[in-house]
Amino acid sequence: MTDRPLVALVYQRPGMPWMFEGARRAEVDVVLIHRPNPRPDEALPAQLPPAVVRTVALDIFGDEAAALAAIEELHRERPLAALVTALDVAVPFTAKAARALGLPGLSEETSFAVRDKREMRRRLDQAGLNTPAYVALSGPEDWKLAADLVFPVVVKPAGGFTSLGVTRVDSAEELQTTVNSVWEVCRRYLGYGGDSAQFEGLVVEEYLDGDEYCIESLSYRGQVKIHTIGYKGRPEGPFFEEKVYRAPAPLSPEVERSIVEQITGAHAALGVTDGPTHSELRLRGEQAYLLEMGARVGASGASHHIVESVTGADFAADTFRIAMGREPLGWHEPVQHVGTGAMYFVPVGGSGLITGIAGLDEAAADPRVDRIIQLLHPGNRILPYPEYSGYPGFVFSRHDSYEDAEEFHDGLDESVAIHYE
Repeated sequence: MTDRPLVALVYQRPGMPWMFEGARRAEVDVVLIHRPNPRPDEALPAQLPPAVVRTVALDIFGDEAAALAAIEELHRERPLAALVTALDVAVPFTAKAARALGLPGLSEETSFAVRDKREMRRRLDQAGLNTPAYVALSGPEDWKLAADLVFPVVVKPAGGFTSLGVTRVDSAEELQTTVNSVWEVCRRYLGYGGDSAQFEGLVVEEYLDGDEYCIESLSYRGQVKIHTIGYKGRPEGPFFEEKVYRAPAPLSPEVERSIVEQITGAHAALGVTDGPTHSELRLRGEQAYLLEMGARVGASGASHHIVESVTGADFAADTFRIAMGREPLGWHEPVQHVGTGAMYFVPVGGSGLITGIAGLDEAAADPRVDRIIQLLHPGNRILPYPEYSGYPGFVFSRHDSYEDAEEFHDGLDESVAIHYE
């Protein structure tokens, strides 16, 4: 038995190391809650990640009651100081379990608002924040409710994650077919139509054609500190595959002001008072519109790389500190930008059985590269969009300037490619 606090880390991929490393720096022990039948990219390695002292398999979606009871038993054996997750779909369970144990954490109402895009849109609109015109659909048969929106529009799952099922529709004539297609993807991957489906429904909203940005923030006792605003490109669809992430983004004063106003306003509207947020928004002119806000460290913890590269702040460790009710380090000091952080998403570039991924070994030899995480390998199969196969991999790098990061990503576009059978 140690004197270190014990924190439950829920459904964290072992191959994404930032949360485990942050826990070690925060000087906490971790009990890793994992799926009973993990996917290949979630399988436990022979050597456990840093800070992990125990692993427990729980089905938090299929049998929530049993999972909560198991968490309570863990707490009796050795009291937990907090529960943390970097997985969007696990946020409601984590909040509910923390409340059941009397630990700090999001309220269940807030955990619902940051997961259900219908409730998120309603709250943002009610708070007077920028919101694209939208319609909520309870089922595919409701598609006509969205036919009067201004096209193009985007159809997305109400409680989806990453870009799963998110599809652009350019005309009313295509709407019914696309809604049915997205609903079928949700049936397969989110359990729509089943007993354990969460947030079942769709959102159809008007397409925003401006640049996309990603914002990493921490909040503590109601105060919000924006650490980084990063550029995410201008994805046009129809399926919005992510490609690049570079921070800090070059911004005009007007755009930066709008982003700050919308992000701080969204924290208040959604009730996020403590913990990390990973937000995505797009511009319409010089006005920012929030696409979504997740109450977690983004990209399975990888957003720590962006924040740490740009500001030097220990984003992952501070997430554990806040979860335990502690003040993050340097909280009262202003955010200072000291570098440029970048993240490159290995492009799918097709579908089928992977025979190889070119260019990653060469990228690893570049001194600007911190890490390469490869999640899919030869022998894995990538399904055609709008199916979801996960991200093949990521290249994480640091740069002296934004321009150097942009040039580096342009080079990866030329050299990195997946080869299919």
